[in-house]
Amino acid sequence: MACNPDILKNVPLFALLDEEETAVLAGQVELKTFVPRQRIYKIGDPGGRAYVMVSGAVRVTTVDEDHQEVIVDEPAAGEFFGFASMLDQTPHQTGATALEETVCIEVDRHDIAVLVERKPLAGMDMLAVLGRQFHASQQLVRIRSMRNPNQVIEEKATFGERIADSVAHFGGSWSFIITFGVILAIYTAINIALGRSAWDPYPFILLNLFLSMLASIQAPVIMMSQNRQDTKDRLRGELDYDVNRRAESEIQGLSHKLNLLGDKIGDVEDLIREQLSHGGGLHHPSR
Repeated sequence: MACNPDILKNVPLFALLDEEETAVLAGQVELKTFVPRQRIYKIGDPGGRAYVMVSGAVRVTTVDEDHQEVIVDEPAAGEFFGFASMLDQTPHQTGATALEETVCIEVDRHDIAVLVERKPLAGMDMLAVLGRQFHASQQLVRIRSMRNPNQVIEEKATFGERIADSVAHFGGSWSFIITFGVILAIYTAINIALGRSAWDPYPFILLNLFLSMLASIQAPVIMMSQNRQDTKDRLRGELDYDVNRRAESEIQGLSHKLNLLGDKIGDVEDLIREQLSHGGGLHHPSR
């Protein structure tokens, strides 16, 4: 269907065109209406055309390596979708579906070439659209990347934090307990054997000083390591939350699809029931 020039004036990308240019562009583009749940294009379709939202709602999705549907974009009125594939003349990497009755302007490379030729600054607006979609893709990658939180923490750990972890690991092991016990036994045995010539006679005041200093140093180091462990636990909790949220989203998506399937089955049953009711009133000729 031909596009009304007044519709183009409500699209931000075409709002700067004058009357003549708007009329020329309106004669080239087409206005298309999509019913709810109608597929506008699917992954792999030729990318010869792009669309500009006029009204309604569209969901642009892709499929990840786990064969899960991922929402890439939900363009607002006046925004493009399917634009990159149209410019690059490659098959669509995403799919677009109308969520409700939707009106879009269908454009191709020639239409864009005419627009940029007449209004070069319109190219900056289209680049802004591509930039927004590019940032959305980057954010999607960051959200869906499932890195091990322990690896992330180890990569960001400082030299002092690594030492704190090593001290806490050794201090909480049987090796430390046995080694420390052997050293204490040897130390006290030597001083008792030396008697009055011992450098630290009973009650081992120097040994108590060393033990106090060791405890005062070891305690904050162990607390540093515990703080890092708390950070790991928090990251694990956030990761579990993200996984559960994604699982909930997938379950909701499956439930929505089942509801749509039930509605479709109900429509088919109503259609069959209506046809049967009309057919029941027909009189078949006798043989």
